[in-house]
Amino acid sequence: MNVIIDLCIVPLGVGVSVSKYVVECHNIINAAGLKSSLHAYGTNIEGEWNLVFDTVKKCHERIHEMGAPRITTTIKLGTRIDREQTMDDKIKSVKEKLSSQ
Repeated sequence: MNVIIDLCIVPLGVGVSVSKYVVECHNIINAAGLKSSLHAYGTNIEGEWNLVFDTVKKCHERIHEMGAPRITTTIKLGTRIDREQTMDDKIKSVKEKLSSQ
């Protein structure tokens, strides 16, 4: 089953800047071959359920290896079985509706 998730991983106890941890997770997501889209407060990821969540686990493991004693993560997710839908499809649909206003 495919899934689209909105992932926000926040390492705790590492100071104010977390960009180096975001870069590490981005590299892990890319290495997994998953499609992703970075935004200001997280990352959208799409792919096969097990691969996506194995990748999230790898992000957690790597951030702990980098010295973060705690991590808090927020995930929003959606699945469909009636048809295939990508992140791009969802954005295109909204943009089409906006342009017809």
